Amino acid sequence: MTALQLESERFTKNDLAKYPFLKETAEYVKPLDLQIGDLTSMGMGQVLERAEERVNEAILNRSVTRNFKKTDLEILSFPVALLIVIATENSFIKKRYALAEAKQASSDLACESKERILKIAKDFDWNIKLSAKEDGDLPLEFTIKFTDYLRNAAHLHDKKWKLTNSILSHGNIYSNKKDVARLLEEEVRRRVEKRLDVKLPKYPPELVVVAERVKKLASEIIGQMETDEFPKVVVQAAFPPCINTIYQAASTTHHLSHMERFTLTSFLVNIGMSPEKVSELYKTFSDYNERLTLYQIEHIAGERGSGTHYIPPQCSILQTHGVCKNKDDLCRRIYHPLAYYKRKQKLA
Repeated sequence: MTALQLESERFTKNDLAKYPFLKETAEYVKPLDLQIGDLTSMGMGQVLERAEERVNEAILNRSVTRNFKKTDLEILSFPVALLIVIATENSFIKKRYALAEAKQASSDLACESKERILKIAKDFDWNIKLSAKEDGDLPLEFTIKFTDYLRNAAHLHDKKWKLTNSILSHGNIYSNKKDVARLLEEEVRRRVEKRLDVKLPKYPPELVVVAERVKKLASEIIGQMETDEFPKVVVQAAFPPCINTIYQAASTTHHLSHMERFTLTSFLVNIGMSPEKVSELYKTFSDYNERLTLYQIEHIAGERGSGTHYIPPQCSILQTHGVCKNKDDLCRRIYHPLAYYKRKQKLA
């Protein structure tokens, strides 16, 4: 492709509405000098309403639809949606929103021209070029610098993403359009998460009201336990007795019932342990399969399949299945393993 052809592939306002995380979108919004206090001004009501709709879609559907009939409204709603999510001060909602924007972008990118994908990849400073190579019947339209590839493929666990299963030549990976779109999904997710990783000193009352509605929706859809904040460091000393018993059994007998596996896995991913770390607990089990085990853990964590993020069964269900063991005094005032963990942290 010539420099002239690349130049002709400029982003339109529709592109900026479709891909609001682009640097060029931020430059488009900058002259408007949007201030947090403006959310209560005349004419901003529609923007705030659309922004809330974006966040709700992310929570409900793990995607964010695009409205191209009013592109300016759509473009402005993105930074306001970020403000709403930041105002919730909830890490689950932040991750959910970033993931939804990323998945929507990946879906849109899969339908784009090679030239448009190239331009968007360069927005993330990728060293990427067009290619005419083929792998059997599959066209490999791009070459990507292996460092750009690894930075994003490292988070993907299917064997196809391993460097040893890729076509590597002179430090570049040959890849097709579908895979490039999936790799860019990781870039988008991280960029949005970074923009959400701030804490503002004060929020307008109107924004606080919207943030509370968003938190209420999240708690209704996925359960209050899931949206509550947990300490970032996993503290085994705060595990409830039932989880400690299962955890010890996993380390010694290397055998757990289906209910015990689900309870332990869902508990650990909810308190912040990564799927990879949880997977290591099962490596000594006779039926261990790395790919399948990791997939099942990610499914429970809401990173695969329908996106449902599972929480452990409540105490009454664990009692029914004989998993509730070694109850202590705190257990008698608790109805859920995650509630025990939070309470024990506060008592420590």
